[in-house]
Amino acid sequence: MKPTIIIGGGITGLFTAYFLQKEGVEVQIIDQTDLQANCSTGNAGMIVPSHIIPLAAPGMISKGISWMFSSKSPFYIQPRLDAKLLKWGLLFYKAANPAHVERSIPYLKNLSLLSKALYLDFKEEHPESAIALQEKGLMMIYQTKAVETEEVEFAHLARKNGLEAEILSPEDIQKIEPNLEVNARGAVLFPGDAHLDPGKLYSFLKSYLEEKGVSFLSNTQVHGFEKSQGKVQAVLTDKGKIEAEKVILCGGSWSGELAKMLGFTLPMMGGKGYSFIQENKPEIKQAAILTEMKVAVSPYGEQIRFGGTMEITGTNQKINLNRVKGIYESINRYYPDFEAKFPETDQIWKGLRPCSPDGLPYIGFAPGYSNVLVNSGHSMMGVSLAPASGKVTAELHQQKDASLEIKGFEVGRFN
Repeated sequence: MKPTIIIGGGITGLFTAYFLQKEGVEVQIIDQTDLQANCSTGNAGMIVPSHIIPLAAPGMISKGISWMFSSKSPFYIQPRLDAKLLKWGLLFYKAANPAHVERSIPYLKNLSLLSKALYLDFKEEHPESAIALQEKGLMMIYQTKAVETEEVEFAHLARKNGLEAEILSPEDIQKIEPNLEVNARGAVLFPGDAHLDPGKLYSFLKSYLEEKGVSFLSNTQVHGFEKSQGKVQAVLTDKGKIEAEKVILCGGSWSGELAKMLGFTLPMMGGKGYSFIQENKPEIKQAAILTEMKVAVSPYGEQIRFGGTMEITGTNQKINLNRVKGIYESINRYYPDFEAKFPETDQIWKGLRPCSPDGLPYIGFAPGYSNVLVNSGHSMMGVSLAPASGKVTAELHQQKDASLEIKGFEVGRFN
């Protein structure tokens, strides 16, 4: 029996394999890296049912243009002549409208809520995983009147869509953070959100899958596919031909290149983010987003991770220290008492978040193929959405009804 080949060993690929092996499917994962450090291991680890608005939303164009003039800004596109970037940008522009946001909300909300439930199941089923899952919510801290207006409006929208949201005063924030001053005009707390340690999750899941018989082929480049009559027979790699029963593209920011080899369009750009871990002193207790700077704060007791920025770079993986400085300088802007230290270069994590131009992932069968599926394009919410998108992809693989409606995630929507 030929295996199902998953191309891409990030958290999305691993959760897809997790649900497939539960169905008794033989799975092999191919990845171009050594599977030690990737976009799945150093992100903020946030599970965010509150994030129901896609990246392509009204206002992002004007914000993006203003932010482009600062290399430390939350969102940055280095001006350059690049046909792929121009095409992606045009599709982003077309999607950034109220109608698209309204259509997207139920899809993102239902996928996120399913993921949160699956994480709770996962924690119960694997108490040995030690993934530091904390159901303490997420606090959106703001300092300016303009952002307060945006966040409060969003809180009302979240409530309208059945999510809990609490509007906090500075006094409320200080009760949540008793150990240090928080410089804030106010905040919105989403009690239904959570966070975990993404490195521990990834390490446990990979080891668990190996124990269950999932094979991994690392440092392997995919060069093409052997295909006929709407089916892929084999994956062609630099280590030889690998025959496949089915193929699932979970290649993250490289999924567009894989799709091109198969003859269909999958617009994707890498959105580079950075993070670093500090000693949590004085202790910050609450996971938060520093909204003006779009910096994520993920506390794990004695340690804390700060991360952020969206640098649209394609697949360029060089570290831009100005981006890291933007994150670092935001810490004491919001937490004046925190003993922040600028990280050494070897302490800086970077990762490419796979961004579709409309801000929605691609989940489902590839156009023109009966045995190729795609599960990619989760942008900044890869960890948050991985269990649900992995489960749905496994259901489609097994020709079962999907657990939720996925029409909004149609793989061929830009073909």
